[in-house]
This record gives sequence, C-alpha cells and structure tokens, in this order.
Amino acid sequence: RVGGQHPSKIARFERRALISKQFPLTAVLGCSDSRVPVEIVFDQGLGDMFVVRVAGNCLDNTTTASLEYAVHHLSVKVLMVMGHEGCGAIKAAQLPSADIDKEPACLGNLLTNLKKGLSESELKAIRDSKAHDREAVTTNVKRQVENLTKDEGIMEQVK
Repeated sequence: RVGGQHPSKIARFERRALISKQFPLTAVLGCSDSRVPVEIVFDQGLGDMFVVRVAGNCLDNTTTASLEYAVHHLSVKVLMVMGHEGCGAIKAAQLPSADIDKEPACLGNLLTNLKKGLSESELKAIRDSKAHDREAVTTNVKRQVENLTKDEGIMEQVK
C-alpha cells in the first residue's frame, strides 16, 4: 500500500514518484509460484518491499546479487526468506536424481541444488504427507537463511 491505499487507487503523481526512487524497508526472497504474491500476502504496495522471486526461493548468484543490491544500494535492513506449502520446486527436488537428470539443464541444476539442502533421511521418516511437505519447505527456508548469513557483505549491512 502506498499512503494506505491499494496501488490501483493511488494517483499518477504518486506512481511517478516511485519511478525515480524507492525506499523499501524489507527485502524478501520468495518463490515464483503465482499463488504466493509477496506484496499481497503482506498487504504491501508499490515500493514497500524489494522482492526477489525464484522457484523454491533458493539463493544462487543472481538472487544473492539482487539481495546485495537491496542492502547496499537501497539500505534495506530486514531480509526475509519466505517458503510456502505446496511448493512444486521443493516437491520436484525430492524426486530421484535420475528423474531430475531428465529435466532441462537449468531446471535440473536448480532442483539438484535444492535437493542438497533437504534432509532426505529425516524427511523419509515423516509419514503424513502434509507434515512432510511442511517440513521440506521449512528445511529449505532454513538452508537458504543459513546460506544468506554466510554472506559477510550482506550481514554487515543488516546488523
């Protein structure tokens, strides 16, 4: 929300002001799933959040660089990693490696990297499918946060 109004209701001059400057308070690494629009989930408007969306909300060179931009150039002090139930990327990352190898190269690389961060032995012990899904998503978010905290350049800025 900008000035307490939904983006579709704000005046043209307010939208134009956002073209030249942005002052987000928060940066969010979220999933690209179309069912989880971060700004709507948090009831925020244009310019309020710096959002990086990628399948499985995973860190790689591009997503890390985007978060570094938010921290170093936009003075964002709060970083968040947001996972969600029913994440297709997390489900796909749990497929057998032989199935992941059949995917297109870039997608296969993403799924392989996500798979490395999931505790397959711990997840196999969970019989309830909803609990398994939640634990896989939670494990992935924790792994991405751990990886993010290893970036000294980012961590120096958000302290």
